[in-house]
Amino acid sequence: MIKEYRKAYIEEFTEEKYKTLMDDLTQRFGEAPGFRVAETPIFIPHKLRQRLFDASADIMKVINRPDFKELTQGAFYNDEIIVPNEDDHPKFIQLDFGICLDEHGELTPKLIELQGFPSLFYYQEALARTYRKYFHIPEDFSIHPNSITHPEFLEFLRSEIVGDTDPKQVVLLEVEPEKQATAIDFYATEARLGIKILCITKLKKRGKTLFYLDEDGKEVKILKIYNRVIFDELYQRPDLKREFHFVDEVDVEWIGHPNWFFRISKYLMPFLKGDYVPKSYLLDKLDTLPSDLQNYVLKPLYSFAGTGVQINVTREIIEALPNKSNYLLQEKVTYHPVIETLDVPAKCEIRIMLLRSSKTNSMEIISNLVRLSKGEMVGVRYNKDKSWVGSSAGFFEI
Repeated sequence: MIKEYRKAYIEEFTEEKYKTLMDDLTQRFGEAPGFRVAETPIFIPHKLRQRLFDASADIMKVINRPDFKELTQGAFYNDEIIVPNEDDHPKFIQLDFGICLDEHGELTPKLIELQGFPSLFYYQEALARTYRKYFHIPEDFSIHPNSITHPEFLEFLRSEIVGDTDPKQVVLLEVEPEKQATAIDFYATEARLGIKILCITKLKKRGKTLFYLDEDGKEVKILKIYNRVIFDELYQRPDLKREFHFVDEVDVEWIGHPNWFFRISKYLMPFLKGDYVPKSYLLDKLDTLPSDLQNYVLKPLYSFAGTGVQINVTREIIEALPNKSNYLLQEKVTYHPVIETLDVPAKCEIRIMLLRSSKTNSMEIISNLVRLSKGEMVGVRYNKDKSWVGSSAGFFEI
């Protein structure tokens, strides 16, 4: 997005360098990423960086409201999904912004969705270092928008996820983690923290105690769970045989309490206002549908990876829905193709990644994730057989 650096990167780029980059990532973690990695990072100028900060601050004003839990209690579609011992504040927040043009032709972010859930912190850190290894990235650019250094970032994550706990007693929890597209981030996290990656089916439960069996068959008591389970996937897997259910009362500390997955989700979109947020409506709360439905998308509230999104909405589609309370109607966001590539420009989505500091009790912007697209939407199925698309990282002009 900064022309001089974009031009220099394109001139430097070769397929051989890109292949070497991919080989490096694969060898480092024992397998290739489960998603396409873009040929390029992006370079984010000062003004867009500030707008991303302003947009994040606007959203945090709502999340920090004293009545926020009351405001979002309706996010739980039944009492059976409410996990005990919820903390007062979210640990992780991810804000996904499409990059558009405002009325003056300036780059501006528009919120697409948000999550009260961890993201690919360690993979993104590794990806950024790998881009730097094989391509020239100016020294005064960083993937950390708040200007923290690489060692400070790693220590911040370690202190908030593991802290003073024995890493063996901290578990990264998933559903069949080795089969997930994001498995490479789990391996990167394990390598940095020394914690245990565990499928939910491997948890053992005795009273309120959770434990797992190590390689020698010895019991290891679990004190913390770094939760990476996506509920939408979990509830579609009745075949999983497990002793532990999220509604169980257990003596563990959640690093990212599961309830925030629901509270900070697409459910929250209608409560957010401002220049950086599209108009959004909970479908079951609408008395009258907008007359310009062609300017809206229909989204399931709790699906992930774009599953179930309707981009060509009609009254017939809406009327045929069995449960309108599970859907969001959201004004379309027009991504602008701002990333020059070897052929056509790519559209860009930037995820701002936040983590709450235990020391300051405030959310801090610590990293980012980027997706590049040349299709109708951001996602693998919309970008088949295209290059210079997929997962990437943003380097901010500091």
